[in-house]
Amino acid sequence: MLLIYTHKITSRFRYTMHHIFGELLGIEHTFTTKVEDFIKHSGAKITYTKQPLQKELFIRSNDLLFEQGINDIQIKVSDWEGVPCYFATGEESSIPFDIFSASFYLLSRYEEYLPHVKDDLGRFPSKTSWLFREGLIKRPLVDIWAHKFLKILQERFPELKREPRKYRFAPLINVTVSHAFAYKGFIRNIGGVFLDLTRLRLRRLAKRIKTWFNPKKDPYDNFDLLMQLHKRFKIKGHFFFQFAKYGHHDKNVSIYKNKFRYLIKWVGDYSLVSLSASFQSALDLSILKDEKNGLSSLINRPVEAVRLRYNKVAIPISYRNLVSAEFKDEYSMGYSHTIGFRAGTCTPFYFYDINLEMQQPLRVHPFVMYDYSLLKLKKQQEVFDELDEIYKEVKTLNGTLTMVFSNELFGSKHNFHWLELYENLLKRYYV
Repeated sequence: MLLIYTHKITSRFRYTMHHIFGELLGIEHTFTTKVEDFIKHSGAKITYTKQPLQKELFIRSNDLLFEQGINDIQIKVSDWEGVPCYFATGEESSIPFDIFSASFYLLSRYEEYLPHVKDDLGRFPSKTSWLFREGLIKRPLVDIWAHKFLKILQERFPELKREPRKYRFAPLINVTVSHAFAYKGFIRNIGGVFLDLTRLRLRRLAKRIKTWFNPKKDPYDNFDLLMQLHKRFKIKGHFFFQFAKYGHHDKNVSIYKNKFRYLIKWVGDYSLVSLSASFQSALDLSILKDEKNGLSSLINRPVEAVRLRYNKVAIPISYRNLVSAEFKDEYSMGYSHTIGFRAGTCTPFYFYDINLEMQQPLRVHPFVMYDYSLLKLKKQQEVFDELDEIYKEVKTLNGTLTMVFSNELFGSKHNFHWLELYENLLKRYYV
């Protein structure tokens, strides 16, 4: 049992310690504010406050975990034996920075509470992130810090017991448009014909007409192939289906089409099915609940996980709505067009609401890559060049490498064969 002494136990303190020692390192731990209890403890122990008590392992604390609200914090990057860090401490501290405050700053998405210019869809842009500006977006810093600190703990307390995690590769299939042409209805297809003609998209028009006679020819209908791939690799696929009414940003097949409903039920027989929430639901909690309940009724199982349209996470409102809708897991913490770790971690973590100063029962699963971020690449090898080093680091840290794939790109021939790429990524990273 690791004992942590501090001068004040706050919600931020509990949240951070449970994540680092519990979730990341698998170390049983507890806290105290009583000096006598700390001195009596004969096992592993550290002090997290302004001054050390004796000659124990001491981390000098920043004020962040003991404050409330938001302040404009200036991040100054320093070095910890080749590892970037910030919130530097004095010479008395066993490590040169406050690892706990630094981790909380990233996990809570502190910077996203601060004033910033959003993109045209109302999202926090990757270029606004200090991780991006410092060139650190592709490194899971929270996990790196924790495992480096673990070595110090084990050297000081060789008897310290822990339950290590295992590396996981988690590919997600996002289905916001299940079919390009099939099951769209007469009016939408006729409108598509005129649009193809006016833009001289004759190949697309030919595919559209073929689909009228054989819906299985639809370029987005790759579900059979995906099921076969998952079966071969012994993966339980995770599909996120949009189940929403038609809208400007939401143009999936009608939720009342039997073929579409059968597809979801069939996929759900072999895979995990969750909700890809509509753009409209981000603005209306009642719509979000209706979509969740509708999908749950269709598959006859609770729907507990969700992805947000366009990865539009507006902290803290988006996550408060998901909590209100009783979702347990969320998979939108990342950037649509930038590879990297938005929250500086490759480990799921709970949403901490800074305005309410409390941990919420929503588990956030960060992803490192959304397939639209690969559109600028020309060859498959360029994809591996981008992702291989990230994979190696995540595997070393026993983290989770989560990637999001869109079924519409599987039906695309943009630069390379996307289904082939998906299969090669499974071969490369699902080990």
